[in-house]
Amino acid sequence: MSEPAISVAQAFVRAINRHQVDDLAALMTEEHRFIDSLGNTVQGWQKMQAGWAAYFLMVPDYSIAVEETYSDGPAVAMLGVAEGTYAPDGKLTPENRWKIPAAFRALVEHGKVAEWRVYADNEPIRERMRKK
Repeated sequence: MSEPAISVAQAFVRAINRHQVDDLAALMTEEHRFIDSLGNTVQGWQKMQAGWAAYFLMVPDYSIAVEETYSDGPAVAMLGVAEGTYAPDGKLTPENRWKIPAAFRALVEHGKVAEWRVYADNEPIRERMRKK
């Protein structure tokens, strides 16, 4: 296992869970790529800094629980759960809460995350968004 890559990926998850957008940005390479579960890609740390800020407004209690971590050199795979509450009006209501199995892949370069890829079925949050 590549301990430095794992440490960077774990720091990225901690920043996500604390909703620390500036810490996330500091952990991204300049050309950072975010790839969602549908294959949509956002490139550039500044775009993703804004993207995370917007996501945390939409899902203010979003968090990731990592249950298993695997690494092969600069690639780190993390398996676990993502959860949160869709809150378009800022209110956390039980009917808008969701929890899904999820996997994440971090590609680490020079101590920063060059790519963050999410593998998850996001239909539970999409369903809540359609209701609003």
